[in-house]
Amino acid sequence: MRNLMLVMVILFSTSIVFTSCRETTTTTKEVRVETIESKGAIERAGEKVDSKVNEEIDKTIDKIDSE
Repeated sequence: MRNLMLVMVILFSTSIVFTSCRETTTTTKEVRVETIESKGAIERAGEKVDSKVNEEIDKTIDKIDSE
């Protein structure tokens, strides 16, 4: 019985020794991420097609105006 009590006291004391006493507060930082949005292949192709179509429309309007 005495040995059992001794073992329990040793276990209790070691658990106290290995238990951390420091505060467990965490700090967080706000991080701002700036991204550069790049256009995909479809958007670039669409812009090129639009510019070509606009040129053709302008030529046709000029042709109609000159008649």
